[in-house]
Order: sequence, then C-alpha cells, then structure tokens
Amino acid sequence: MKKLIVFDLDGTLAESKASLDKEMTVLFSRLIDTVKVAIISGGDWPQFEKQVLSNLTKEKHLKNLSILPTCGTKFFQYKHGWKELYAENFTDDEKKKIINSLDDAIKKSKTKVEKTWGEQIEDRNTQITFSALGQQAPLDAKKVWDPNFAKRKKIKAILAKTLPEFSVQMGGATSIDITKPGIDKAYGMRKLKKILGIKISEMIFIGDALFEGGNDYPASTTGADCIQVRDPNETKKLIEAIIMCLGGKPVKIKPTNDKNNE
Repeated sequence: MKKLIVFDLDGTLAESKASLDKEMTVLFSRLIDTVKVAIISGGDWPQFEKQVLSNLTKEKHLKNLSILPTCGTKFFQYKHGWKELYAENFTDDEKKKIINSLDDAIKKSKTKVEKTWGEQIEDRNTQITFSALGQQAPLDAKKVWDPNFAKRKKIKAILAKTLPEFSVQMGGATSIDITKPGIDKAYGMRKLKKILGIKISEMIFIGDALFEGGNDYPASTTGADCIQVRDPNETKKLIEAIIMCLGGKPVKIKPTNDKNNE
C-alpha cells in the first residue's frame, strides 16, 4: 500500500502560479486526511503560501503535509507552525556565475520575447529561476509561448555546457530552474524517505513534466511509481481515485466554472 503521495504544483495541482481552485482544495484536503502528502515544486516558499496553504484552513490538514520548495532544495514540516528543516543555499559566487551564464545563454539561443511582465531572472537563494516572460506574466501568454519546450531546450543545451557543475531543468510553463548539483526532485524524494521514514517503493509521484529534461523527470529515476498528468483537471480525477483506493471518503467531482485560479 502506498504511504506517501508526492505532487508537483504548477500544471499539476494548479495552473502556473495560480491558487488551488475550490474543487481542488476540497479534494486535496480530503487526500491529506487519508494519507501523507508532499509537494515538490520549483516555486519558493511564498508561492506555496499563496497557492496552497492559504486555502487549507484546518490544522488537521497540515500535519500530514510536507512542503519542498525550489525543487527540493528546502523542506518544511508543520509542527505548531511551519518549520524549515534545511535549505541548500548558493554562495554569492555561484549565484553570479549562474546569472551571467543565463544572460549569455539567452542571447546565444536568440530566444524571442515580445513582452515581459516583471523580472526574468529570480534569485531564490537555493535556486535561480529564469522565467522567459517575467515573474508576473499572465497564464494565457505563458501557455502559448513555448508549449513544446523547444525554445527552452535551446537555452538548456547551452547551459549544459557552461554550467556542467549545476542541475538545470525545465519547469512550469516558461521557466528554467537551476540548483546545486544533484539537488533536484530526486533529491527531494530521498529526503522524504529519510525524514518521514517511508520507502521510495511506498511513494507515488504525480507531475506534468516527467519527460526527460522536465523538472519532474528526476523523480522518475528514484524507482517511485510515477504518473504523468496533462493538467489539474486530470489530477483531480486521479486524486479522487487514490482516495477511494486508500479507503477514504469519496468526493464527487462536479464541473466548475470557478475563476479563483486565474
């Protein structure tokens, strides 16, 4: 029997940088009442607070939840409040090299961006993230900019040569995440094993970027059962099935026009 369900966030539980919608909040809360759950995402802690935690109002929903921001480079658990267990921070020199390499790779790839919304490069201390259209870009614009990952693959290929000592993965709708070597979602899965005492074989990982080069892909190398989803709507159906398989109280899925996640 599976003892831990691990999720990606953007594109899996919610649209890029959007909050869980009402339907997902109900399902996710019910799942946490049934089994231990973790989320590993490229976003930093404030993004989790906005997208997920602000929707979970009951404390009982939090004791079974582990949060691993910036692709597992940080780990938070709830014990009378959220506590950070570790953070794999970059040095100032590492940050400088990564940012300079990113600037150079963007130029060399000749990646075309007509308009940006906010900064393209964000320092998350444990992760440097490049968001092609900017950190505040609207979802509609992000969905059409690089749907087949072709543009970011060019940038990633250049970074593979200039930053071989770091981990470079594509994540979200328009982003590239850079972390310390060997620190990715596989690292996060192994940390979950160590901290929670749950075997990898007792975990399921669910994400929308499990293809090679996607930032969910490292999770598939751990030996955990992995399920690729197209979007949050497919995840909802999967969560409902998991709840029923684990003996939890079933939740009826109803169509919704909720705009809370936009």
